[in-house]
Formats: sequence, C-alpha cells, structure tokens
Amino acid sequence: MFELLYTALYMSATRTQIYLTPQQRKRLDARRKRERKTLAAVVREAIDAYLGSEKSDYQKILDETFGSIPDLKVPSRDEWEKRERRIFG
Repeated sequence: MFELLYTALYMSATRTQIYLTPQQRKRLDARRKRERKTLAAVVREAIDAYLGSEKSDYQKILDETFGSIPDLKVPSRDEWEKRERRIFG
C-alpha cells in the first residue's frame, strides 16, 4: 500500500512493458517475495544498478587515477598564500 502511495505522490513513472523468460520471471518473483517488494520495485532497482549514475562514473575515474603521480610537487599552503598576496595584494 505504501509503495503505491509513494509512486502516485512522489514518482513520475512511465509505463513500460517487457518480455521475460519464464526463468527470469520466476527469479524476480522469488526475489520480490523474499524482499517483500513489488515486482516493479525490484525491476527498477535492477535497472538502476545496471545503469548506475554519472556521479559513480566520475567517482570511478577519480578512484582509478588516485595516486597516479605521487611525485608531483605541490606548494605548501603557506606558499600558495604568499603567491596570492603577491598577486592580489
């Protein structure tokens, strides 16, 4: 009941029909019963997990490049502040 109300009030949805194999439907039904969710909720979660989000793509890039140039010389905070005062007064 709550999920239906949530969908009606807060989530704009587009009705979409898909064809599933009997095995896919059986596995989805088992999962929704186990998790006490609607079939639609389980399918939406699976789609979200499959597609991911743009933010996670950026995070993946950051994670993969972290530490890639460990010998990069970066000025100390004091040095940055000196340069800033010299430039901007």
